[in-house]
Amino acid sequence: MVGHINLIKLCVGADSVEDLADWQISQRARWPEGRAIHTTRMWPRREAEILAGGSLYWVIKGAVLARQRILALERVIGTDGIERCAIHLDAEIHRTEAAPRRPFQGWRYLNPDESPRDLPKGREREEALPPDLARALADIGLR
Repeated sequence: MVGHINLIKLCVGADSVEDLADWQISQRARWPEGRAIHTTRMWPRREAEILAGGSLYWVIKGAVLARQRILALERVIGTDGIERCAIHLDAEIHRTEAAPRRPFQGWRYLNPDESPRDLPKGREREEALPPDLARALADIGLR
């Protein structure tokens, strides 16, 4: 059996998890029902591991704050003729414990044991810690 791997990506243009959710809702008419789609340039080589239960973790304002389960990967050709990877995501956005991340380009693999935990039921609406405070807590092992 193949274990799973996650992806992590900056959520450019969003200041909060609500911004991400609002944008995805505004795009819903373009996507298959019950899904959100994020298109990226590079195709992941570890496709089988991603599709074995992986999620896309979103970095918003310097911290991982949310994730969405990855449902499928699809090859698409842009209007420029370049092949890209459309990542089909479950419409449900799960809030996670805040985990600081420095900026990076594209996406990266994220091992499950390094992935932030989902917030417990009832805590989904808690405000994230300021990125500097979350980073300081993570640095001393308290995230």
